[in-house]
Amino acid sequence: MTPKIMRHLWSVVEASQSKTLLQLDDVSLVQLLVKQTTIHLSLDCHETDFLSSYIQSRLPLIRDMAKQRQYS
Repeated sequence: MTPKIMRHLWSVVEASQSKTLLQLDDVSLVQLLVKQTTIHLSLDCHETDFLSSYIQSRLPLIRDMAKQRQYS
């Protein structure tokens, strides 16, 4: 995954409402973040698969960040 894709993903996470990130189940959250990330980026199927796997592996971090923002 390129640094550009990674930066865009994390900006999507930061811009997303905490409530949304916390309410969705794992599959729905991955789908949402992939969709939001790929809106502005043209990704091939390999990059999209890698992005999905990367997001899946970072779900606890994403939810921790959302909880932190919610209580701040």
